[in-house]
Amino acid sequence: MLLLNKLCTIHAPSGNEILLKDFILDYVRQNLKDNMPTIIEGEGFQDCLLLVFGKPRTAVFAHMDSIGFTVRYGNELIPIGSPYAKDGYKLVGEDSQGKIACSIKLNDDEDPEYVFEREIERGTELVFECDFRETQEYIQSCYLDNRLGVWTALKLAETLKDGIIAFSCWEEHGGGSVAYLANYFYTNYGVKQALIADITWVTEGVEHGKGVAISMRDRYLPRRSYLNKIINLAKQSGIPFQLEVEGAGASDGKELQMSPYPFDWCFIGAPEKDAHTPDEVVYKSDIDSMLNIYKYLMERM
Repeated sequence: MLLLNKLCTIHAPSGNEILLKDFILDYVRQNLKDNMPTIIEGEGFQDCLLLVFGKPRTAVFAHMDSIGFTVRYGNELIPIGSPYAKDGYKLVGEDSQGKIACSIKLNDDEDPEYVFEREIERGTELVFECDFRETQEYIQSCYLDNRLGVWTALKLAETLKDGIIAFSCWEEHGGGSVAYLANYFYTNYGVKQALIADITWVTEGVEHGKGVAISMRDRYLPRRSYLNKIINLAKQSGIPFQLEVEGAGASDGKELQMSPYPFDWCFIGAPEKDAHTPDEVVYKSDIDSMLNIYKYLMERM
């Protein structure tokens, strides 16, 4: 879990994913020498990163960005995405005056403000301080959503023969990168099906320790015939999984469905408790089933 621990500490709120992108680039160049993909990044891709293996048929999307806060005026904090704010939560960041370690205090209107010995420069991004905890049963940390999806994609890349891995941006704050990535995949490789490597919620119907969740729907609806294909393959695999049905929430799949390209997509991710807090919890057995189901599906789709 050393790699996952490191990923959770990297400052990469929505719109400023560059440090995580650079880390992933270095990791790929150092650790995938026996299975080196074509690396696509730079002009025209903003801070996104694509890894292309062999003759791809399916793309895996893992968003790099996290939730956080932007400093407004005075002590005000504006959410990036939808973080949960609570008195005493620790935040970190950096402005031109140096590194910042501060805390949240809710004002009389329950809006978040920061507590620090000086005024923080407006526009500074603050993220949860990482306190990575590991037991025999589970991992607990901020930003398992979606550094665990990134971790899964990097582990998948070690053995992937045919496929595309897309590290996308802005997912937590409305999206904006997946549509042009879909255009590139479809135009250059004819790829029109995708899996979304992201983290979902523990609910009354999706529990810790019962396997990765295959989402049948959230706010958006994947095409049923594609979904059925994935569920049938998952049943054949013998890998533990759960079926999720929700009416809210969204992912990179939203942008694929709204794009002008005929993309099929399905969200597959481990369930976590206490989402968008510094204390997200995911069970190790669900992490194992998430990685194994991606390996199984990518060999057969």
